[in-house]
Amino acid sequence: MNYAEIKEYDIANGPGIRLSLFVSGCTHKCLGCFNEIAWDFSYGQEFTRETEDDILRALADESYQGLTLLGGEPLDPRNQSAVLSLVRRFKTSFPKKDLWCFTGYLFDRDVCGWMSKTLPETRELLSYLDILVDGPFVLEKKDVTLLFKGSSNQRTIDVQESLRRGEIVLWEAGNTSMSPNAKI
Repeated sequence: MNYAEIKEYDIANGPGIRLSLFVSGCTHKCLGCFNEIAWDFSYGQEFTRETEDDILRALADESYQGLTLLGGEPLDPRNQSAVLSLVRRFKTSFPKKDLWCFTGYLFDRDVCGWMSKTLPETRELLSYLDILVDGPFVLEKKDVTLLFKGSSNQRTIDVQESLRRGEIVLWEAGNTSMSPNAKI
């Protein structure tokens, strides 16, 4: 896997101060994407064990609330193995820090659907994710007033609570609310 950028002390991609990893490679190619350069899987730098070590060293700083994965597409099957290696180490080292992930895939249809059925990495990744912002960016639904997302079709999902309940539970600034008719 390659990565486009590592942004330290990020306050735009989740609550609190975060370290954000922008992976390379995305097949969604959403019209109006803010990070079109990261669509290319070979863009940026190679993600190595040393890169992981650097990220984990930085996250030891107590000012960080957590880690955010975005891109590109962190849940693309080609990226999941490298993402999983980092996520395992992150959750072991910092169990009280949260993990956010942004994906163009849909949580119920794709991530809990075909991905979980065919990719063992997806099932393990789900066990570590706290929040997943799902759905492609849709330019016609762009809304700059939304918290931590770009278009109104995207959902901010409390992954662990959703998995426990068997239905999508939305996260809103620390509060969860049920989304009717959204079974997983």
